[in-house]
Amino acid sequence: MSVTYIDAIRQAMAELLEEDPKVFLYGEDIAGSFGGAFKATKGLAERFPGRVLNAPIAEDAIMGVAIGAALGGMKPIVEMQFADFGTLGMNQLGNNAGAHYFRTGLPVNLTMRMPCGGTPGGGPYHSQSVEALFAHYPGVYVFTPATVADAYYMLKQAVQIPDPVVFMEHKFLYRWLKAESWAEPDPLPIGKARVARQGVHASVVTFSAMVPETLKAAEELAASTGYELEVVDLRCVKPLDTDTILASVARTGRLLVVSEDFPYAGVAAEVVARVVEHGLHLLDAPPLRLTSKECPIPYHPELWKAHRPGSASIAEAARYLISL
Repeated sequence: MSVTYIDAIRQAMAELLEEDPKVFLYGEDIAGSFGGAFKATKGLAERFPGRVLNAPIAEDAIMGVAIGAALGGMKPIVEMQFADFGTLGMNQLGNNAGAHYFRTGLPVNLTMRMPCGGTPGGGPYHSQSVEALFAHYPGVYVFTPATVADAYYMLKQAVQIPDPVVFMEHKFLYRWLKAESWAEPDPLPIGKARVARQGVHASVVTFSAMVPETLKAAEELAASTGYELEVVDLRCVKPLDTDTILASVARTGRLLVVSEDFPYAGVAAEVVARVVEHGLHLLDAPPLRLTSKECPIPYHPELWKAHRPGSASIAEAARYLISL
């Protein structure tokens, strides 16, 4: 029987609650029979009484409570209903949690779960990819799992880090992405990218829900043209595994970065900047970015599809890059 991406997240939280009495869950509507907006915590309040707690609909307050608990020795896992509104807790996360170790030498061990990215009908307030905003702050980790196994292992790893971690869970992957198990024999360490597909004609660097879209594009392109794309799944956007990216570009000579975020000052721009700074000599063509459009995310499902990168537009961009 297959398990889903959200099954893996729920299993990881259940094991963390079982293994460590310092762990507790805190978020909007996550307790009781409701189990959160996406049911990620469904059943956990009954299994762990008093450790799955409802929060007010006030993201700044949620982060303040989590920071206070972390400074008291607890390991809070907080859930924001939507990453878009997690930005309301940005002051607490960046100016307080992220900076606290530098000011005092004391760790702030908290994990901020953020359902992110677009789904049909989500619109501009429930569909954004805001990982670059949080990655801007020193002292903050940003995880972007793109597989069932990473959703499980990276959440368990996040809780062991003595610094704040923003855990970006893509809503589209919750029930669409499936695997035989959340377990794998040798999980990668924190901050290590994964070569999800080997290739020789171009490197496509991506993360989160764009990974399956890119893998689909790579298979379609190989079948139709014989071009073989190498696909690099970042897994973390902070820290960013520059070495694996550069090693891939050294093999292929070309770089395409695919991101669901808006183009200006995003993760794709950071990846391109690092490759140009440290590996310009490796490139046989200018690096390219493929991102969502520079406009609010539309509600209509067809407009939403046209707004973000998909397998067809990724394949088209790769063909163009290889032709240069």
